[in-house]
Amino acid sequence: MTDTGRRVPRCTPPEGRPARYPTVARAEAVAGRLARLHPDRCRLREAGRSRGGRPMLLLSVDAGERAVLVVGGPHPNEPVGVATALRLAGKVLDRPPRPGVSWHVLLCLDPDGAALNQGWLDGPLTAVRHYEHFYRPAFEEQPELLPAADAGRAPMPESLVLTGLIDELRPVLQCSLHGVDFGGAFVQLTRPVPGLAERLTRSVARGGIPLDVDSYDALGWASPAPGTYLMPAPGVAGVQALPDRPELSTWSYAGRHGGVTAVLEVPMWAVDAVGDGGRHPDVGPAVAAAAATLRERTGRLSALLPLVPPHARRAVGGSLLRTAEFSLGVCPRLADEWLADWCGRPLSVSRVTAARIVAERIPLRVASILLRLLADTGGPAVEAGREQARAIVAAGLDGLQRLGARWVPVETQVAHQTRVVLAAADCLLP
Repeated sequence: MTDTGRRVPRCTPPEGRPARYPTVARAEAVAGRLARLHPDRCRLREAGRSRGGRPMLLLSVDAGERAVLVVGGPHPNEPVGVATALRLAGKVLDRPPRPGVSWHVLLCLDPDGAALNQGWLDGPLTAVRHYEHFYRPAFEEQPELLPAADAGRAPMPESLVLTGLIDELRPVLQCSLHGVDFGGAFVQLTRPVPGLAERLTRSVARGGIPLDVDSYDALGWASPAPGTYLMPAPGVAGVQALPDRPELSTWSYAGRHGGVTAVLEVPMWAVDAVGDGGRHPDVGPAVAAAAATLRERTGRLSALLPLVPPHARRAVGGSLLRTAEFSLGVCPRLADEWLADWCGRPLSVSRVTAARIVAERIPLRVASILLRLLADTGGPAVEAGREQARAIVAAGLDGLQRLGARWVPVETQVAHQTRVVLAAADCLLP
């Protein structure tokens, strides 16, 4: 894996040309400075608090009735969104106010989760260190996903902050700033945005980023152009192994006020093969091998769960353990789905590459979390378990490197995501 993190300067401010991702605290400080420098156009306020009591700050620029709402940091393992949120605010302030248009930037939707990944941001931006600090919540603990009416649980406080902002601002456009660890760029829309696909294609070409033309995150969705996907109507099948229902999300929630949501994905490590829409020459063996890798590593990791001591099971409210358990529960179903539905039909190189990425990535994530949970526990059995987890981490990183993964500089990620948000606003707010 290319280690460019050791060769970039450490002090580039995130509102300039960032060599690094800002922490949430840094983002809040920069937003505060922007508000002080532009009191005629900016307002910074607390929109609410996270489950852990952390403030969730909203930076608003201009006061038009046609609002654009930008959501940074929806997934804590995807820090690009916080950097892009700051860049967008600066870009908007560099331009004259657009008549009737206002911008509202939620700096970080999940500040509690961001705190669990923050250790990576202070050191070299390598894949090894990324996974040493990895945390991503289980599905029902992700703020953009809302519970069904019969789920027996209330929305998260962070979810209520965001839906409250949507009800207050009634945005014409909501942009959710995501990032994939390995793969390519793409956009998911709640309804078509004419002209955006062409701008997306130009942006990835400018940044040298592959366009994910058969995204695993949008299986079965309509794709009017390469890398552009339309969220399905309720009940349309996607990845059956995942409890993924876009209609129960803050993305779809904006539609009640007539707004459109764009979920913008950009990779940290690009895998160029996700941009190949041609037919894969040997689907069955390739998919079967990916399923076998996923099953074998899942079995080894599941056997390590009993080693996690009681105090570690309670760490950060049990969220680390719940993430590991959720992922291990999903993996066998994913493997079954691939073998049942994919092996016997033609698939693109992009789709098969996606399966190979998933087979390497999910066990890598779980093994990394288990190493955190077992870090301060002793004994021969635990040390043997740590060795098992370290071996799976090493195998996952090696497998991803063999897929050609290459680091995308932070500046390139942020510049692409910023261009696409501004393009979406141009398309919807002429």
